Parts: sequence; structure tokens; C-alpha cells
Amino acid sequence: MKLLECFSKEKILPLSLTAGVVLLDQITKAIIVKNWPIPEGGFFVFIKDVFNNGFLHMVHVRNKAIAFSLGENLPEFIKPIAFIVFPILVLCFLLWYYFKSDEFNNVQKWAVAGIIGGGIGNIIDRIFRPDGVVDFISVRIYGLFGMERWPTFNVADSSVVVCCILLFVTIFISYGKEKGKVKIDEQEA
Repeated sequence: MKLLECFSKEKILPLSLTAGVVLLDQITKAIIVKNWPIPEGGFFVFIKDVFNNGFLHMVHVRNKAIAFSLGENLPEFIKPIAFIVFPILVLCFLLWYYFKSDEFNNVQKWAVAGIIGGGIGNIIDRIFRPDGVVDFISVRIYGLFGMERWPTFNVADSSVVVCCILLFVTIFISYGKEKGKVKIDEQEA
């Protein structure tokens, strides 16, 4: 593959979503940090109930681990490797594969760009915010998975989750179409 083909308009344009996610994520976190500091030993609820029905709470919490506080009990010397170095390597591999491969359709390119943006947003926090990643959105899930509220999250987390779901759905749809095409081609032969 030629170098210019790797950096075509079709591959560069979705990265505007990456930049947008990082920017929106960092702006919202900066607003939270500036206007609603965390008191020692707890979290601060600054908008208790957005819709007045308990569905959406805006809070300020810090997560020193990864999603769902996984890895919180890891030894301190392993955390930088597990929470910074490894995610950076994964994002670098994803970017490399994104530019090298022609396997992604347009929707998948945008989904990968959103995943990269969310990953970068949280890595920025892990590097530059010693108190941990800023999380501030808490939604009620009415007992689903045995929880009353979903673990608190942020814009970067939302982007990663939504774009991962979109990517997997489109991959399965593409795989299903390809399998159907193979079966039709075999029948014609």
C-alpha cells in the first residue's frame, strides 16, 4: 500500500471525531474540576437530580483504576504499566492497523476514531491528573445487572462504549453479508 493511500481523505476525516471527543471530554472534565472540587474522602454531588426523577445525577468522582474500578487493588508499581503504557500501546496498534488496513467500511472508520478519542481522553487524565480519571455522569438502571445505578462515567467512556458496540455490530453485519455472499457464490458454481 502506498504511503499516500494510507493517509487518504477517507481515513483522515474520521479522525476529526477523535479530536472532537478528546476536546469535549477534556472541556467537560475541566469544568467539573474547576467548579465542583471533591471534598476529602468522598465525592461531591453538584446536580443531585437532573430530570427530577432520579434517572440522571451529575457527580464528581475520581477513578484511579480502569472501567468499573477494575485493577484498583493492583500494586502501585504495576498501575502505570496497566493503566497508561498498555493502553497507549493498544491505541498505537489500533491507529497503525487503521491506517494500514483497507478492511474498515466508512461506519467502522468513524467507530474506530471514536474509540481512539475516548482512549486518549482517559489516558490524558491518567497522566496529568494524579487524583485519577474524572467521572461525573451517573445514570439509574433500575436494578439491571443487580445495580441501581450504572458506575459513574464521562464523555471518553461513553465514546469508547458506544463506538465499540457500533464497531462490533457492523463487523457482525458485514460478516453475515459476506457469509451469505459466499453461500450464494458456491451455489452458483
